[in-house]
Amino acid sequence: MSTQQLVLSLVLATMVFSVALELRVDDFRRVAQAPHAVVCGLIPQFILLPVGTWLATLLLDLPPDIEVAMILVAACPGGSLSNVITHFGRGNSALSVSVSAVASLIALVATPFNFSWMVANNPATASWLRTLAIDPSDIWISLLLLLAIPMALGLSLTHIKPALSKKMQKPLANFSLVALLAFIVIGLVKERQLLTLGLLPLLAIVVLHNASGLLFGYLTSLAMRVSEFDRRAIMIEGGMQNSGLALGIIAVQFNSDLGMVLIASLWGIWHIVSGLTLAFFWRRKDAARPAD
Repeated sequence: MSTQQLVLSLVLATMVFSVALELRVDDFRRVAQAPHAVVCGLIPQFILLPVGTWLATLLLDLPPDIEVAMILVAACPGGSLSNVITHFGRGNSALSVSVSAVASLIALVATPFNFSWMVANNPATASWLRTLAIDPSDIWISLLLLLAIPMALGLSLTHIKPALSKKMQKPLANFSLVALLAFIVIGLVKERQLLTLGLLPLLAIVVLHNASGLLFGYLTSLAMRVSEFDRRAIMIEGGMQNSGLALGIIAVQFNSDLGMVLIASLWGIWHIVSGLTLAFFWRRKDAARPAD
C-alpha cells in the first residue's frame, strides 16, 4: 500500500469512527418496539436498490467505471443526513434513526459483500477490474477491515467513555465533512483535463438512480402497509446513500477514478436536492390539511 493510500485509508477509518460515536443503545432498543417498520426500511437499502442497480448495469451499455460507481453507491446505505431530511419532512424521525443505526452495523458485512460480488458477476466491470489488477476478494477483505475496526472502536469508546465520545463527536464530524470535500477535490483535480460537459449524461444517470431508490422505498412501504408517517422515513432511507463513504472507498481502492468520483459526488449533491424537495412537498401537504 502506498503512503497516499495509507493516509486515505486512515481518513476513511476516521469517518466511519465518527459515525459510530453517534450511535446510541436507544437507537437499537426502538427496533424491538417497531421491528416491522425497521425491516421495511432496510429492504430497499440492502436488497432492492443494490440488486436493481446490478441488473441495470447488466442491461445498460455504460462505461465500466460508471457501472462500478453505481454499484458502489447502491451498496453504501445512507447515514445521519437522512435523519435530518426525514425530520424536516415531518416523517418518523425515531424510525429513521433506528434504521440508520441498524444499517450501519449490517453495512459492515453487506457493503463489502454486495459490492465485491456484484462487480465480479458483471462481465464488463469484472474485466475492468482485471485491467486495474484488482481482485474483488481483496476489495471485500480490505473494506471489511476499513469498516469493521473503526466501527467497533467507536461503539466501544461510546460504551466505556460516553463523556469523551460526546466531546469528540463535533470535531470528528467537521473533519469528516472536510475529508468528504477533499475526496471530491482530489478526484477532480487529478484528472481535470477530462472534465467536460459530459457531466449532463452522468447527472441524468444519478437522477434516475436516486429516483429508483425513492421508488423502492415507497413501494416497499406500500407492500408492507406501514403508515404515511413511517413511509416518509422509509422513502428517504431508500433514496439517500452514503456518498461520502463511497468517495472514500473510491479514493482508497480506485485511485480517485474520475468517472467514479463524478458519480459519487453528483449523488452527494442530488440526493439532498431530491430529499429536500420531497420534504417541502410533504410539509405543504400537511399545511393544506384542514385542522382537526
